[in-house]
This record gives sequence, structure tokens and C-alpha cells, in this order.
Amino acid sequence: MMARGARKGRRRDESVRMLDVESWTPKTEIGRLVKSKEIASLEEVFNRGKPILEPEIVDTLLPELEAETLTVSPTQRTTDSGRKMQFRVVVVLGDKRGHVGLGVGKNDEVKPAIDYAMLDARKHMISVKNGCGSWECRCGGKHSLPREVTGKYGSTEVVLKPAPKGLGLATNSVVKKVLTIAGVKDVWSFARGSTSNVYNMAMATINALDSLNRMKPQPGDKA
Repeated sequence: MMARGARKGRRRDESVRMLDVESWTPKTEIGRLVKSKEIASLEEVFNRGKPILEPEIVDTLLPELEAETLTVSPTQRTTDSGRKMQFRVVVVLGDKRGHVGLGVGKNDEVKPAIDYAMLDARKHMISVKNGCGSWECRCGGKHSLPREVTGKYGSTEVVLKPAPKGLGLATNSVVKKVLTIAGVKDVWSFARGSTSNVYNMAMATINALDSLNRMKPQPGDKA
């Protein structure tokens, strides 16, 4: 069950409103290198160890993005003039080809909150290492993950296990949306802890996928 007052993502945004990269004037070193085409992929940005501070970087390197609104929640805060309500939106963004990011946005209206969340997701993109680590499959393709991974966020823990080709995503709805946008097609998974918290669940999934980028390749891994 979802938290009280929250609403599930209403629909998939099949296309994302792209930023105006033509008139974009980069303010960071990475931005200038991307603009001049000296950097041609997001992996090159990650290899330099620099954060993505300009969302136009992602739109330049990943021109075909898709988004999924995970949750829209009304929030309230007390001000001198009384209570003020805003909407908090959680969005997952990716290209279904091994890149995914999670973002959060707040605004008095839902549409601007979604836009802010998409900008935030662009700044938190990660690269996903796909593979076939399932002993039942051994096809050598990139439909699943190369090995079992675990991700935690808050009190939520998500475990992702490689699955044979054709199985699909044996996960809950939040994990499935994140993996689909990331381009992962076959996975076994289970979760423990605060599984009703949509943001924690999505972040735990992102952390599980990102853990592959910090692991050294093992002899048994199948990319």
C-alpha cells in the first residue's frame, strides 16, 4: 500500500520534453566538452569522476529519453500566513539502453513539479551494466544483470538476481518501472523493510544497479 495522500504515477510519459541544447551556453568544463563533442557518451563523463551539474549534458548525449511518474504526493508546510500546500513528484528517467536517473520535484502545481523532477533526474543519471549472469540461461546476452546485487535506502532493501531470458521482471511495480526505464528485461527480486515507501524503494533499486559500477569484475561474471 502507498502512503496516505499519495497518488500513483498516472501515466507513462512516452516522450520527454527536451531542453534547448542548441542555444545552451555551458558553464562547466564537462558541459563545454560535451557541447564541443569532445565527449560523446555519458560513460566518458562518469569516467572523469565529475558530477552532472547541467541537465543539457544528458539531453545532448541521450536524445531519446523516456520518463515514468512514480508518485504524486500533496505536502503541507506551515508559514506565517498559514499552511501552504505543494505537490511532491518522484520521476524515473532513462533511455531503456542502460541509463537511468531518479528525480524529485516540488511545486504548487503538478506539471511544474514534474518538470523540476525531470531536471533533477537528469543530474542523477547512472550507467547500468547489463549482462546474463543467470546459470539457467548462459546466453551471453545483455537482457539481465551480470550478478546478484543489493541496494539499500533508509529502511528499504532491494535484492536483484539475474534471471533467464524470457522470464520478465519478477518484481513489484516500483522496481519494475525503474528496471524497465533502465533497459533491464529479466530479473528476480525481493524487498524487505519499508516497502510501501515509493521513493525509498526506487532509490534502493537505483543503488543496487549503481553498485555494479563500483564492483570489480569477478571470474564468474557474464557481461
